[in-house]
Amino acid sequence: MDKRRHGTLKKYGISQKRYKELKGFCEQYPEFLQELRNDVISPKTQVITGMPFSKTNAKVDETANIAIRRAMMEEKVKLIEETAQEASPDLWEYIIKSACYEQSFYYLQSVAEIPISYSAFFDARRYFFYLLDKRKM
Repeated sequence: MDKRRHGTLKKYGISQKRYKELKGFCEQYPEFLQELRNDVISPKTQVITGMPFSKTNAKVDETANIAIRRAMMEEKVKLIEETAQEASPDLWEYIIKSACYEQSFYYLQSVAEIPISYSAFFDARRYFFYLLDKRKM
């Protein structure tokens, strides 16, 4: 990250380390989607032992754990998408491509035909990180 960008993030009260944390969170977005779409986690079958139920031989409810994990992934995806939409209703998909998929502005400009200038896009992207910082405490 160049000093110019860090200086502008600083005006939002985001330190370099916090920015790295937020960026790392965003870079996991494709993994969150993959887990939700492909049902990466699947329940294991229960073992029936014939023994009465007790706290010492109780099995963890795999289905409940999967449901909880999926709900957490959905929350994370929703947080990123809604924050990007709030930061810029017109550019939110480009913000996600940049922040979550690490696509450069020049790629977005030449391939995805982003309809905005470099500086205006990075203003929207910085605002996205500002909003994400406030929402993800």
